[in-house]
Amino acid sequence: MDITHLDDIITVIIISIVMVISPGQDFAMITKNSLVYSRRIGIISAFGIFSAIWVHVAYSLAGIAIVISSTPVLYGLIKYAGALYLFYLGVKGLINKNKNSQLKKENSSNEISSFIAFQNGFLSNVLNPKTTLFFLSIFTQVVNIDTPLLIQFIFGLIIAISHLVWFIVVAYFFSSRIFILKFNHKKYLIEKVMGGILILFAIKIFVS
Repeated sequence: MDITHLDDIITVIIISIVMVISPGQDFAMITKNSLVYSRRIGIISAFGIFSAIWVHVAYSLAGIAIVISSTPVLYGLIKYAGALYLFYLGVKGLINKNKNSQLKKENSSNEISSFIAFQNGFLSNVLNPKTTLFFLSIFTQVVNIDTPLLIQFIFGLIIAISHLVWFIVVAYFFSSRIFILKFNHKKYLIEKVMGGILILFAIKIFVS
């Protein structure tokens, strides 16, 4: 590995960290699932995001990201599909009834399935047009015809692991005992707020 590749790896690490800790729709979704349901659901959703990252890596390295960004109709379809899914999650959060007003975590009968939790994370990220542009911007800067396949894989691994680690941390924090004891009685209100935030993200995508 020469110094050029090392510099590129450091660049990808820095950009990935900045991107992943910036609040966005994935953060809102993980926060909601961890607090309203459980730590397990939040972590499974994080793995959904981790899996979606590899989809972005695959099409970026294949050059499809350039086609998507340069084809308004195709990019528009991805953009609005993602916005509709966020809107759906947001509305679902707003209309959910308060099933648990006591100071305790929701029991498993009120918890969504592992598949739904994974789906939440996967679709939230894979349909995010900002993520598409992020990967396009990164890989057009650090990947060229001479970049070894192993280095390209390392770039993708760095981005995927950065997302997984950060969102597992987020899931642990918002499902921690201290946080639950302090905010559990407000979970119903928080779910409404997070639902509203997801709807705002959807509207922002529609009008951008």
